[in-house]
Amino acid sequence: MTRADDAKAPSRELTGQAEDYLKAVYELGRAGDASADTPVGTNAIAERLGIAAASVTGMLQRLARLGLVTTERYHGTRLTASGRTMALQLIRRHRVIESYLVSRLGFAWDDVHDEAERLEHAASPELIAKMADVLGNPTVDPHGAPIPTADGKIDERELESLATLTVGANARVAGMGDRDPSLLRYLAERGIKPGARVRVESREPFDGAIVLTVGRERQTVSPGAASNVRVELATAGAAREVQSRATPRPAPSRRRRSADS
Repeated sequence: MTRADDAKAPSRELTGQAEDYLKAVYELGRAGDASADTPVGTNAIAERLGIAAASVTGMLQRLARLGLVTTERYHGTRLTASGRTMALQLIRRHRVIESYLVSRLGFAWDDVHDEAERLEHAASPELIAKMADVLGNPTVDPHGAPIPTADGKIDERELESLATLTVGANARVAGMGDRDPSLLRYLAERGIKPGARVRVESREPFDGAIVLTVGRERQTVSPGAASNVRVELATAGAAREVQSRATPRPAPSRRRRSADS
C-alpha cells in the first residue's frame, strides 16, 4: 500500500457524519487564529453540526481510534496529520462542487452550500478532478474561500475582517462564509462580493453602522455582517486608485470665448 493509499484508508470506514466532524474540527480550529490549529471544544463542534454535545464524545473517540484526531480532557480536539489530510480533501470536494454549481449549472452563490454539503460525501476524487478541470482548476470558490489543491495544499493566510478596519482604510474583499444565505444576499445587495474594492468612510460609535464606499457607491453595513467579510488591505497604489474612483471629479471648466473669436 502506498503512502497516499494509506492516508485514504480510514475514509472507507467513515460515514458522512464522521467526515463532517473532521471538517468541523479543521474549520473551527482555524477560526480564531488562521496561523495555527487550535484545540476545539465539544460544545463548539456540537453547535457547528447542530447536534447535542453528549453525542459528540462518542464520535470523537471513534475518530481518535482511527488516528484522525487527538483529544485532551479540558483542552479540546485537534486533527492529526492524517485527519488534516482527510479534512482538506472534504473541503476541496465541497468548494469545487460549489464552484461547479455556480459556474456551470447557474445556481446562485447564496444557494449552493447545502447542495454541496449533500453531494460532497458521494463525489469520487475522479469526479472532483473532472469538475476542477472543466473550471480551469480555480483557486477560490464563489465566496472567495481558498480551494485546497489535489495534493492537500491550501492558502491559510490570516486575513483582516472588514469590521476591524479603521476609517480611511482601503481594501479588497477576499471572501466570506457560505453558511448563511440571508447574509450573502445582504452583502450582495450592497455590492460586497469577492474582488470588490471598499473604503471605510465612517463608523458610528458604540458598535454602530459602518459607512463604506463600495466601487463608486456609498453603502452602510452592520458590524455583525462586516465581521463575516475577509479583506486584503490595499497597497498604496491600489488605495490611490480606489480613492480616485470614489471621489467625484469636478466638471471641466469652459473657456470664455474672446470677443474677437
